[in-house]
Amino acid sequence: MKALHISAECYPAAKAGGLGDVVGALPKYLNRAGMPAGVAIPKYRLRWIQEHNFHVIYKGAVRLHNYYTPFTIQQERNNTLGFPLFVVDIPGRFDRDGIYATPGGYGYDDDVERYLSFQQAILQWIANSPGRPQLLHCHDHHTGLIPFLVKYCPDYKALRHIPTAFTIHNGLYQGAFSWSKYYLMPFFEAGARGLLDWNDAINPMATAIKCAWRVTTVSPNYLKELQHQSNGLEPLLQHEQHKCLGILNGIDTQVWAPDADPFLANRLNGDMEAFKQANRQALSQRFQLNPSLPLITFIGRLVDEKGAGMLPGLISRALQNGMQAAFTVLGTGDPNIQNALRQLAYQYPGRFDAALEYNEGLAHQLYAGSDFILMPSRIEPCGLNQMYAMRYGTVPIVRAVGGLADTVPDVGEPDGKGRGIRFTHFNLDDAYLALYRAVQLHQNPQVFNELRQRIAGLDFSWEQAALAYIDMYNQML
Repeated sequence: MKALHISAECYPAAKAGGLGDVVGALPKYLNRAGMPAGVAIPKYRLRWIQEHNFHVIYKGAVRLHNYYTPFTIQQERNNTLGFPLFVVDIPGRFDRDGIYATPGGYGYDDDVERYLSFQQAILQWIANSPGRPQLLHCHDHHTGLIPFLVKYCPDYKALRHIPTAFTIHNGLYQGAFSWSKYYLMPFFEAGARGLLDWNDAINPMATAIKCAWRVTTVSPNYLKELQHQSNGLEPLLQHEQHKCLGILNGIDTQVWAPDADPFLANRLNGDMEAFKQANRQALSQRFQLNPSLPLITFIGRLVDEKGAGMLPGLISRALQNGMQAAFTVLGTGDPNIQNALRQLAYQYPGRFDAALEYNEGLAHQLYAGSDFILMPSRIEPCGLNQMYAMRYGTVPIVRAVGGLADTVPDVGEPDGKGRGIRFTHFNLDDAYLALYRAVQLHQNPQVFNELRQRIAGLDFSWEQAALAYIDMYNQML
Protein backbone atom coordinates (compact mmCIF):
# COMPACT_ATOMS: atom_id res chain seq x y z
CA MET A 1 0.00 0.00 0.00
CA LYS A 2 1.03 3.55 -0.62
CA ALA A 3 -1.70 4.96 1.64
CA LEU A 4 -3.31 3.44 4.72
CA HIS A 5 -6.57 5.02 5.87
CA ILE A 6 -7.14 4.73 9.63
CA SER A 7 -10.68 5.30 10.84
CA ALA A 8 -13.37 4.32 13.33
CA GLU A 9 -15.77 3.52 10.47
CA CYS A 10 -15.75 1.98 7.00
CA TYR A 11 -18.90 1.09 5.06
CA PRO A 12 -20.22 -1.61 4.85
CA ALA A 13 -18.18 -3.15 7.69
CA ALA A 14 -18.99 -0.42 10.23
CA LYS A 15 -21.03 2.71 9.61
CA ALA A 16 -22.68 5.27 11.87
CA GLY A 17 -22.67 8.22 9.46
CA GLY A 18 -20.92 9.92 6.57
CA LEU A 19 -17.45 9.03 7.87
CA GLY A 20 -18.18 5.38 7.10
CA ASP A 21 -19.37 6.19 3.58
CA VAL A 22 -16.26 8.21 2.78
CA VAL A 23 -13.74 5.71 4.14
CA GLY A 24 -15.60 2.89 2.41
CA ALA A 25 -15.46 4.60 -1.00
CA LEU A 26 -12.35 6.78 -1.28
CA PRO A 27 -9.78 3.92 -1.07
CA LYS A 28 -11.70 2.00 -3.74
CA TYR A 29 -11.41 4.91 -6.16
CA LEU A 30 -7.79 5.58 -5.19
CA ASN A 31 -6.92 2.01 -6.16
CA ARG A 32 -8.71 2.39 -9.48
CA ALA A 33 -6.74 5.58 -10.15
CA GLY A 34 -3.42 3.83 -9.52
CA MET A 35 -2.83 4.77 -5.87
CA PRO A 36 -2.83 1.51 -3.83
CA ALA A 37 -4.72 2.15 -0.57
CA GLY A 38 -6.12 0.13 2.30
CA VAL A 39 -8.20 0.73 5.43
CA ALA A 40 -7.75 -0.18 9.11
CA ILE A 41 -10.63 0.01 11.61
CA PRO A 42 -11.38 -1.55 15.01
CA LYS A 43 -12.96 -5.00 15.02
CA TYR A 44 -16.51 -4.48 16.24
CA ARG A 45 -19.10 -7.17 16.94
CA LEU A 46 -21.16 -6.09 13.95
CA ARG A 47 -23.01 -8.24 11.44
CA TRP A 48 -20.88 -7.55 8.34
CA ILE A 49 -17.64 -8.25 10.19
CA GLN A 50 -19.00 -11.44 11.72
CA GLU A 51 -20.17 -12.70 8.32
CA HIS A 52 -16.78 -12.27 6.61
CA ASN A 53 -13.57 -14.21 7.01
CA PHE A 54 -10.45 -12.62 8.48
CA HIS A 55 -7.01 -14.08 9.11
CA VAL A 56 -4.45 -12.90 11.66
CA ILE A 57 -1.39 -11.17 10.20
CA TYR A 58 0.11 -9.67 13.38
CA LYS A 59 -0.05 -10.17 17.16
CA GLY A 60 1.09 -7.71 19.78
CA ALA A 61 0.29 -5.85 22.99
CA VAL A 62 0.12 -2.14 23.79
CA ARG A 63 0.77 -0.47 27.14
CA LEU A 64 -1.85 1.62 28.90
CA HIS A 65 -0.20 2.86 32.13
CA ASN A 66 0.97 -0.22 34.04
CA TYR A 67 -0.82 -2.96 32.14
CA TYR A 68 -0.61 -4.39 28.64
CA THR A 69 -3.53 -4.93 26.28
CA PRO A 70 -3.12 -7.77 23.75
CA PHE A 71 -4.36 -7.30 20.20
CA THR A 72 -4.28 -8.88 16.75
CA ILE A 73 -4.35 -7.32 13.30
CA GLN A 74 -6.57 -9.29 10.94
CA GLN A 75 -7.08 -8.93 7.20
CA GLU A 76 -10.29 -9.68 5.30
CA ARG A 77 -9.49 -12.70 3.18
CA ASN A 78 -11.37 -12.08 -0.05
CA ASN A 79 -10.78 -8.34 -0.60
CA THR A 80 -14.51 -7.97 -1.20
CA LEU A 81 -14.48 -4.17 -0.83
CA GLY A 82 -12.04 -3.44 -3.64
CA PHE A 83 -9.21 -2.63 -1.24
CA PRO A 84 -7.43 -4.40 1.67
CA LEU A 85 -9.45 -4.12 4.89
CA PHE A 86 -7.68 -4.64 8.21
CA VAL A 87 -9.39 -4.86 11.59
CA VAL A 88 -7.74 -4.41 14.97
CA ASP A 89 -9.10 -6.95 17.45
CA ILE A 90 -8.70 -5.63 21.01
CA PRO A 91 -10.68 -7.90 23.36
CA GLY A 92 -12.89 -5.98 25.75
CA ARG A 93 -12.55 -2.65 23.92
CA PHE A 94 -14.36 -2.85 20.58
CA ASP A 95 -16.10 -6.25 20.51
CA ARG A 96 -19.42 -4.59 21.24
CA ASP A 97 -22.75 -4.21 19.44
CA GLY A 98 -22.26 -0.51 18.70
CA ILE A 99 -19.55 1.67 17.24
CA TYR A 100 -19.83 4.66 19.58
CA ALA A 101 -22.72 3.68 21.83
CA THR A 102 -24.93 0.80 22.90
CA PRO A 103 -28.02 -0.04 20.81
CA GLY A 104 -29.97 1.89 23.45
CA GLY A 105 -27.99 5.04 22.70
CA TYR A 106 -25.76 5.11 25.78
CA GLY A 107 -22.18 6.16 25.03
CA TYR A 108 -19.20 4.17 26.25
CA ASP A 109 -17.26 5.53 29.23
CA ASP A 110 -13.85 4.15 28.22
CA ASP A 111 -13.34 5.93 24.89
CA VAL A 112 -9.93 7.30 25.92
CA GLU A 113 -8.64 3.79 26.57
CA ARG A 114 -10.32 2.41 23.45
CA TYR A 115 -8.85 4.87 20.98
CA LEU A 116 -5.41 5.05 22.62
CA SER A 117 -5.08 1.28 22.38
CA PHE A 118 -6.39 1.27 18.78
CA GLN A 119 -3.96 3.94 17.57
CA GLN A 120 -0.97 2.36 19.31
CA ALA A 121 -1.86 -1.08 17.93
CA ILE A 122 -1.91 0.32 14.40
CA LEU A 123 1.50 1.97 14.82
CA GLN A 124 3.10 -1.05 16.47
CA TRP A 125 1.94 -3.23 13.58
CA ILE A 126 3.24 -0.79 10.96
CA ALA A 127 6.57 -0.33 12.76
CA ASN A 128 7.14 -4.08 12.81
CA SER A 129 5.93 -4.88 9.30
CA PRO A 130 8.25 -5.07 6.28
CA GLY A 131 5.69 -3.69 3.82
CA ARG A 132 4.97 -0.35 5.46
CA PRO A 133 2.59 2.12 3.81
CA GLN A 134 4.25 5.24 2.44
CA LEU A 135 1.59 7.53 3.91
CA LEU A 136 -0.90 7.46 6.80
CA HIS A 137 -4.28 9.11 6.30
CA CYS A 138 -6.11 9.62 9.60
CA HIS A 139 -9.81 10.39 9.88
CA ASP A 140 -11.43 12.41 12.69
CA HIS A 141 -10.40 12.59 16.34
CA HIS A 142 -10.43 8.81 16.90
CA THR A 143 -7.10 8.70 15.04
CA GLY A 144 -5.94 12.27 15.76
CA LEU A 145 -3.02 11.35 18.00
CA ILE A 146 -1.26 9.29 15.33
CA PRO A 147 0.50 12.29 13.66
CA PHE A 148 1.87 13.17 17.12
CA LEU A 149 2.84 9.61 18.11
CA VAL A 150 4.87 8.94 14.98
CA LYS A 151 6.89 12.12 15.55
CA TYR A 152 7.50 12.11 19.28
CA CYS A 153 7.17 8.58 20.70
CA PRO A 154 10.39 6.53 20.95
CA ASP A 155 8.42 3.32 20.36
CA TYR A 156 7.49 4.53 16.86
CA LYS A 157 10.60 6.48 15.89
CA ALA A 158 11.05 4.24 12.84
CA LEU A 159 7.90 5.88 11.39
CA ARG A 160 8.94 9.53 11.76
CA HIS A 161 9.64 9.92 8.05
CA ILE A 162 6.13 8.73 7.02
CA PRO A 163 3.88 11.66 5.97
CA THR A 164 0.54 11.98 7.76
CA ALA A 165 -2.70 13.49 6.46
CA PHE A 166 -5.66 14.25 8.70
CA THR A 167 -9.24 14.76 7.53
CA ILE A 168 -11.82 16.60 9.62
CA HIS A 169 -15.21 15.07 8.92
CA ASN A 170 -16.88 16.80 11.86
CA GLY A 171 -15.11 19.47 13.87
CA LEU A 172 -17.79 19.40 16.56
CA TYR A 173 -16.42 16.16 18.02
CA GLN A 174 -12.77 16.63 19.01
CA GLY A 175 -12.16 13.74 21.42
CA ALA A 176 -10.75 16.00 24.16
CA PHE A 177 -10.01 14.43 27.54
CA SER A 178 -8.62 15.61 30.86
CA TRP A 179 -4.92 15.80 31.69
CA SER A 180 -5.81 13.57 34.64
CA LYS A 181 -5.68 10.69 32.12
CA TYR A 182 -2.23 11.71 30.90
CA TYR A 183 -0.82 8.55 32.56
CA LEU A 184 -2.50 6.44 29.84
CA MET A 185 -0.38 8.00 27.10
CA PRO A 186 2.67 6.16 25.76
CA PHE A 187 6.09 7.61 26.54
CA PHE A 188 6.92 10.66 24.40
CA GLU A 189 9.52 13.41 24.28
CA ALA A 190 8.96 15.83 27.14
CA GLY A 191 9.37 18.91 24.95
CA ALA A 192 6.38 17.88 22.83
CA ARG A 193 3.84 18.03 25.66
CA GLY A 194 2.44 21.38 24.50
CA LEU A 195 1.36 19.88 21.16
CA LEU A 196 -1.19 17.76 23.00
CA ASP A 197 -2.77 20.65 24.84
CA TRP A 198 -5.66 22.82 23.76
CA ASN A 199 -7.73 24.77 26.28
CA ASP A 200 -6.17 22.86 29.20
CA ALA A 201 -7.11 19.43 27.86
CA ILE A 202 -5.53 16.78 25.67
CA ASN A 203 -7.32 17.40 22.38
CA PRO A 204 -6.68 14.78 19.66
CA MET A 205 -8.19 16.89 16.87
CA ALA A 206 -6.15 19.96 17.78
CA THR A 207 -3.05 17.77 18.08
CA ALA A 208 -3.61 16.37 14.61
CA ILE A 209 -4.05 19.85 13.13
CA LYS A 210 -0.73 20.85 14.69
CA CYS A 211 1.24 17.72 13.79
CA ALA A 212 -0.14 16.34 10.50
CA TRP A 213 1.66 17.25 7.29
CA ARG A 214 -1.63 18.16 5.60
CA VAL A 215 -5.13 18.77 6.96
CA THR A 216 -8.25 18.42 4.82
CA THR A 217 -11.96 19.03 5.29
CA VAL A 218 -14.76 17.32 3.39
CA SER A 219 -15.82 20.41 1.47
CA PRO A 220 -14.24 23.79 0.63
CA ASN A 221 -17.00 25.76 2.32
CA TYR A 222 -16.69 23.74 5.54
CA LEU A 223 -13.02 24.71 5.79
CA LYS A 224 -14.00 28.38 5.65
CA GLU A 225 -16.68 27.83 8.28
CA LEU A 226 -14.30 26.02 10.65
CA GLN A 227 -11.87 28.92 10.54
CA HIS A 228 -14.59 31.10 12.07
CA GLN A 229 -16.67 28.61 14.06
CA SER A 230 -15.14 25.34 15.21
CA ASN A 231 -15.84 24.94 18.91
CA GLY A 232 -12.64 26.67 20.01
CA LEU A 233 -10.27 25.63 17.22
CA GLU A 234 -10.70 28.80 15.14
CA PRO A 235 -7.30 30.42 15.90
CA LEU A 236 -5.50 27.12 15.37
CA LEU A 237 -7.09 26.52 11.97
CA GLN A 238 -6.34 30.08 10.93
CA HIS A 239 -2.72 29.67 12.02
CA GLU A 240 -2.35 26.36 10.16
CA GLN A 241 -4.30 27.41 7.06
CA HIS A 242 -1.19 27.07 4.86
CA LYS A 243 -1.47 23.27 5.08
CA CYS A 244 -5.29 23.03 5.00
CA LEU A 245 -7.33 22.04 1.96
CA GLY A 246 -11.06 21.53 1.36
CA ILE A 247 -11.87 18.59 -0.93
CA LEU A 248 -15.53 17.88 -1.63
CA ASN A 249 -16.57 14.30 -0.92
CA GLY A 250 -17.95 12.14 -3.67
CA ILE A 251 -20.42 9.27 -3.56
CA ASP A 252 -19.97 5.65 -4.54
CA THR A 253 -21.90 5.43 -7.78
CA GLN A 254 -21.83 1.62 -7.65
CA VAL A 255 -23.71 1.62 -4.34
CA TRP A 256 -25.97 4.52 -5.31
CA ALA A 257 -27.07 3.41 -8.78
CA PRO A 258 -30.80 3.88 -9.53
CA ASP A 259 -30.57 1.59 -12.56
CA ALA A 260 -28.99 -1.28 -10.60
CA ASP A 261 -29.83 -0.71 -6.93
CA PRO A 262 -30.77 -4.06 -5.31
CA PHE A 263 -32.70 -2.28 -2.55
CA LEU A 264 -35.26 -0.77 -4.94
CA ALA A 265 -38.63 -2.25 -5.78
CA ASN A 266 -38.30 -0.69 -9.26
CA ARG A 267 -35.11 0.36 -11.01
CA LEU A 268 -34.60 3.22 -13.43
CA ASN A 269 -34.86 2.24 -17.08
CA GLY A 270 -34.74 5.69 -18.62
CA ASP A 271 -38.19 6.99 -17.70
CA MET A 272 -37.68 9.13 -14.59
CA GLU A 273 -41.37 9.85 -14.07
CA ALA A 274 -42.32 6.15 -14.17
CA PHE A 275 -39.35 5.32 -11.89
CA LYS A 276 -40.46 7.82 -9.25
CA GLN A 277 -44.10 6.81 -9.44
CA ALA A 278 -43.40 3.08 -9.10
CA ASN A 279 -41.08 3.53 -6.15
CA ARG A 280 -43.50 5.91 -4.49
CA GLN A 281 -46.10 3.20 -4.77
CA ALA A 282 -43.70 0.71 -3.16
CA LEU A 283 -43.36 3.00 -0.15
CA SER A 284 -47.07 2.62 0.57
CA GLN A 285 -46.31 -0.84 1.95
CA ARG A 286 -44.28 0.78 4.75
CA PHE A 287 -45.78 4.25 5.22
CA GLN A 288 -49.40 5.28 5.54
CA LEU A 289 -49.34 8.44 3.41
CA ASN A 290 -51.57 10.09 0.83
CA PRO A 291 -49.94 9.10 -2.50
CA SER A 292 -51.41 12.11 -4.35
CA LEU A 293 -49.33 14.61 -2.36
CA PRO A 294 -45.66 15.50 -2.95
CA LEU A 295 -43.50 13.54 -0.48
CA ILE A 296 -40.89 15.44 1.57
CA THR A 297 -38.47 13.15 3.44
CA PHE A 298 -35.84 13.51 6.14
CA ILE A 299 -33.21 10.75 6.41
CA GLY A 300 -30.52 10.82 9.06
CA ARG A 301 -29.61 10.97 12.72
CA LEU A 302 -32.21 12.71 14.86
CA VAL A 303 -29.79 15.10 16.51
CA ASP A 304 -29.58 18.87 16.81
CA GLU A 305 -26.56 19.02 14.49
CA LYS A 306 -28.76 17.76 11.63
CA GLY A 307 -31.54 20.20 12.46
CA ALA A 308 -33.77 17.31 13.58
CA GLY A 309 -34.97 19.27 16.58
CA MET A 310 -36.69 21.59 14.12
CA LEU A 311 -38.66 18.82 12.43
CA PRO A 312 -41.66 18.42 14.77
CA GLY A 313 -42.40 22.16 14.88
CA LEU A 314 -41.74 22.67 11.15
CA ILE A 315 -43.89 19.76 9.98
CA SER A 316 -46.64 20.63 12.44
CA ARG A 317 -46.74 24.23 11.18
CA ALA A 318 -46.87 23.08 7.56
CA LEU A 319 -49.73 20.65 8.16
CA GLN A 320 -51.68 23.01 10.41
CA ASN A 321 -51.50 25.65 7.68
CA GLY A 322 -52.87 23.20 5.15
CA MET A 323 -49.72 22.77 3.07
CA GLN A 324 -50.45 20.22 0.35
CA ALA A 325 -47.59 17.83 1.10
CA ALA A 326 -46.86 14.58 2.93
CA PHE A 327 -43.85 14.09 5.19
CA THR A 328 -41.81 11.13 6.35
CA VAL A 329 -38.76 10.65 8.55
CA LEU A 330 -36.23 7.79 8.71
CA GLY A 331 -33.69 7.79 11.52
CA THR A 332 -32.90 7.38 15.19
CA GLY A 333 -31.44 9.63 17.84
CA ASP A 334 -32.70 11.97 20.54
CA PRO A 335 -35.57 10.23 22.43
CA ASN A 336 -37.42 13.53 22.85
CA ILE A 337 -37.41 14.12 19.08
CA GLN A 338 -38.52 10.54 18.46
CA ASN A 339 -41.45 10.92 20.88
CA ALA A 340 -42.50 14.19 19.24
CA LEU A 341 -42.46 12.48 15.82
CA ARG A 342 -44.55 9.58 17.13
CA GLN A 343 -47.10 12.11 18.35
CA LEU A 344 -47.13 13.78 14.91
CA ALA A 345 -47.82 10.46 13.20
CA TYR A 346 -50.77 9.91 15.55
CA GLN A 347 -52.01 13.46 14.99
CA TYR A 348 -51.70 13.56 11.18
CA PRO A 349 -52.45 10.12 9.71
CA GLY A 350 -51.95 10.06 5.95
CA ARG A 351 -49.89 13.24 6.07
CA PHE A 352 -46.96 12.21 8.27
CA ASP A 353 -45.29 8.89 9.11
CA ALA A 354 -41.91 7.86 10.48
CA ALA A 355 -39.60 4.86 10.68
CA LEU A 356 -37.54 5.46 13.83
CA GLU A 357 -34.76 3.05 12.97
CA TYR A 358 -31.53 2.68 11.01
CA ASN A 359 -32.43 0.92 7.77
CA GLU A 360 -30.06 1.16 4.80
CA GLY A 361 -32.42 -0.54 2.36
CA LEU A 362 -35.37 1.64 3.29
CA ALA A 363 -33.18 4.73 2.89
CA HIS A 364 -32.49 3.75 -0.74
CA GLN A 365 -36.19 3.19 -1.35
CA LEU A 366 -37.03 6.59 0.15
CA TYR A 367 -34.51 8.37 -2.06
CA ALA A 368 -36.13 6.71 -5.06
CA GLY A 369 -39.74 7.31 -4.04
CA SER A 370 -39.61 10.79 -2.52
CA ASP A 371 -40.04 14.08 -4.34
CA PHE A 372 -37.87 16.13 -1.96
CA ILE A 373 -35.16 15.45 0.62
CA LEU A 374 -35.15 17.86 3.57
CA MET A 375 -31.79 18.80 5.19
CA PRO A 376 -32.29 21.69 7.64
CA SER A 377 -28.81 21.15 9.10
CA ARG A 378 -27.33 23.33 11.80
CA ILE A 379 -23.91 21.90 10.79
CA GLU A 380 -23.18 19.90 7.62
CA PRO A 381 -19.46 19.45 6.84
CA CYS A 382 -20.17 17.96 3.42
CA GLY A 383 -23.46 16.16 3.32
CA LEU A 384 -23.92 13.05 1.22
CA ASN A 385 -27.70 12.70 1.42
CA GLN A 386 -28.28 15.56 -1.00
CA MET A 387 -25.99 13.86 -3.54
CA TYR A 388 -27.69 10.50 -3.08
CA ALA A 389 -31.07 12.18 -3.47
CA MET A 390 -30.19 14.03 -6.66
CA ARG A 391 -28.85 10.85 -8.22
CA TYR A 392 -32.34 9.38 -7.71
CA GLY A 393 -34.12 12.45 -9.06
CA THR A 394 -35.12 13.75 -5.62
CA VAL A 395 -34.85 17.51 -5.18
CA PRO A 396 -32.96 18.75 -2.08
CA ILE A 397 -34.33 21.35 0.33
CA VAL A 398 -31.27 22.44 2.29
CA ARG A 399 -29.89 25.04 4.63
CA ALA A 400 -26.91 26.72 2.93
CA VAL A 401 -24.13 25.50 5.22
CA GLY A 402 -20.93 23.50 4.63
CA GLY A 403 -21.03 21.19 1.66
CA LEU A 404 -24.73 21.85 1.12
CA ALA A 405 -23.80 25.35 -0.04
CA ASP A 406 -21.15 23.84 -2.34
CA THR A 407 -23.45 21.29 -3.97
CA VAL A 408 -26.98 22.78 -4.06
CA PRO A 409 -27.32 26.14 -5.82
CA ASP A 410 -30.86 27.47 -5.54
CA VAL A 411 -33.31 27.03 -8.41
CA GLY A 412 -33.93 30.77 -8.27
CA GLU A 413 -30.39 31.59 -9.40
CA PRO A 414 -30.44 33.45 -12.74
CA ASP A 415 -27.89 31.18 -14.44
CA GLY A 416 -30.39 28.30 -14.65
CA LYS A 417 -28.02 25.88 -12.87
CA GLY A 418 -30.08 25.55 -9.70
CA ARG A 419 -30.42 22.11 -8.15
CA GLY A 420 -32.76 22.62 -5.22
CA ILE A 421 -34.31 24.94 -2.65
CA ARG A 422 -31.98 26.73 -0.21
CA PHE A 423 -32.56 28.76 2.93
CA THR A 424 -30.02 30.62 5.04
CA HIS A 425 -31.08 31.16 8.63
CA PHE A 426 -31.62 28.35 11.12
CA ASN A 427 -35.19 29.14 12.11
CA LEU A 428 -38.72 27.90 11.44
CA ASP A 429 -39.69 30.88 9.31
CA ASP A 430 -36.90 30.38 6.75
CA ALA A 431 -37.36 26.61 6.71
CA TYR A 432 -41.14 26.93 6.28
CA LEU A 433 -40.68 29.30 3.33
CA ALA A 434 -38.35 26.73 1.72
CA LEU A 435 -41.05 24.06 2.07
CA TYR A 436 -43.63 26.43 0.58
CA ARG A 437 -41.35 27.10 -2.41
CA ALA A 438 -40.83 23.36 -2.88
CA VAL A 439 -44.57 22.66 -3.01
CA GLN A 440 -45.04 25.54 -5.47
CA LEU A 441 -42.27 24.07 -7.64
CA HIS A 442 -43.96 20.66 -7.59
CA GLN A 443 -47.18 22.23 -8.85
CA ASN A 444 -45.41 23.07 -12.13
CA PRO A 445 -44.94 19.52 -13.48
CA GLN A 446 -42.95 20.43 -16.58
CA VAL A 447 -40.36 22.51 -14.72
CA PHE A 448 -40.19 20.03 -11.84
CA ASN A 449 -39.69 17.00 -14.08
CA GLU A 450 -37.00 18.78 -16.09
CA LEU A 451 -35.21 19.65 -12.84
CA ARG A 452 -35.16 16.13 -11.45
CA GLN A 453 -34.09 14.72 -14.81
CA ARG A 454 -31.19 17.18 -14.86
CA ILE A 455 -30.00 16.63 -11.29
CA ALA A 456 -30.10 12.86 -11.79
CA GLY A 457 -27.48 13.29 -14.50
CA LEU A 458 -25.00 15.23 -12.36
CA ASP A 459 -21.60 13.64 -11.66
CA PHE A 460 -20.96 13.35 -7.92
CA SER A 461 -18.67 10.34 -8.25
CA TRP A 462 -15.43 9.95 -6.34
CA GLU A 463 -13.20 10.15 -9.44
CA GLN A 464 -12.52 13.90 -9.20
CA ALA A 465 -12.08 13.85 -5.42
CA ALA A 466 -9.73 10.87 -5.66
CA LEU A 467 -7.54 12.77 -8.12
CA ALA A 468 -7.41 15.73 -5.72
CA TYR A 469 -6.28 13.43 -2.90
CA ILE A 470 -3.68 11.78 -5.15
CA ASP A 471 -2.30 15.18 -6.06
CA MET A 472 -2.01 16.01 -2.34
CA TYR A 473 -0.39 12.63 -1.59
CA ASN A 474 2.17 13.12 -4.35
CA GLN A 475 3.12 16.52 -2.95
CA MET A 476 3.62 14.96 0.49
CA LEU A 477 5.61 12.00 -0.84
